Amino acid sequence: MSPKELQYIEDALGHEKYLITQCRYASERLEDEKLRQEAQKMAEKHQRIFDNLYSLV
Repeated sequence: MSPKELQYIEDALGHEKYLITQCRYASERLEDEKLRQEAQKMAEKHQRIFDNLYSLV
């Protein structure tokens, strides 16, 4: 993998980590149960994406 490709993956990992954090933060603070569940699902989805990207390195 080229240095440029590794940089793209590193950037994507950072973005996914940020999205995971934000979704978890929202799910902990939302009072509506349906919204809380959706935020948790989004956090799980972004965690899977992060894991898949990480496995490329």
